[in-house]
Amino acid sequence: MDLSVVVPTLNGRDRLATSLDSLAAHAPDVEVVVVNGPSADGTTGMVRDRGDVDVLVELSARTLNVARNAGIQAASGDAVAFLAHDFAVEPGWADAVSERLVDRPVVTGPTQRPVYGGRTADEPERRRICKRDVSYFDGGNVAFRASVLDDLDGFDEYLETGGARDAAHRLAGLDYDVVWEPAMQVSLEHETDGGVESRDWEWKYRALAYRLVKNYGLRPEVARRTLRHAGSDAYTTARDVVVGEAVPTSWFGTSRGVVVGMTIGARDGLVARARDRTPTRNPRGVSTRTDRAVAQYDCRSST
Repeated sequence: MDLSVVVPTLNGRDRLATSLDSLAAHAPDVEVVVVNGPSADGTTGMVRDRGDVDVLVELSARTLNVARNAGIQAASGDAVAFLAHDFAVEPGWADAVSERLVDRPVVTGPTQRPVYGGRTADEPERRRICKRDVSYFDGGNVAFRASVLDDLDGFDEYLETGGARDAAHRLAGLDYDVVWEPAMQVSLEHETDGGVESRDWEWKYRALAYRLVKNYGLRPEVARRTLRHAGSDAYTTARDVVVGEAVPTSWFGTSRGVVVGMTIGARDGLVARARDRTPTRNPRGVSTRTDRAVAQYDCRSST
């Protein structure tokens, strides 16, 4: 099985270098596709100076799902893995991917974060939604048969967040299962700068409502799940206000973002559901555009 590994990156030169070093050491025979941009930290020069990257795709405007789809277009393998630019693969990772994809459509595995004290999960997160069994996966450590990505038409470029979870819903709708392989392990090698990442509440709920409505329609269970998430976040924010870890204006700002996000997401989900009535449910997938890349450096043609 010929395996391509797509590594999306944005202003992560040092972390990307560690990830590429791990692929060179533990998966030297895979095709490596780096999708960059628009980075401003010298990533392009670093990648082009290496001899172990087969394709470098440069983007002018980028979300993660656009980068993933650009990587799918550039990859030539009959299996395609996605690796986050700050993850390093462990020994045996490539063999585990290739062996499991022989008879399974999608495989994922554990992500270790030593700097945070452990592993994210020992198995995929599973949910039953509207009589559909959904297995979620980490979009930074997952591999597909290329034919499965063709059926999915890649990732939904509407989404600025939650693209992997949307793909999990659509995989379930197409009757593809996601297999957990413990040997398919990656590690986060770099510590963060200690800052606290701010949450975009509007986009969180916009993405949640969009993918649920797009994949399942306006069903009572969809409304219950969305409101349950909102209630939990409202409680957490209100509790932070009470104990002095947040100001009251943050609670009102969160509430407004949740309501606006749910409204826009549900509306756009209905539009997307009408635009693509097939089980693929992806009106903004790989096949919908050809202008993602502004430049592509392909070392395969010189070998």
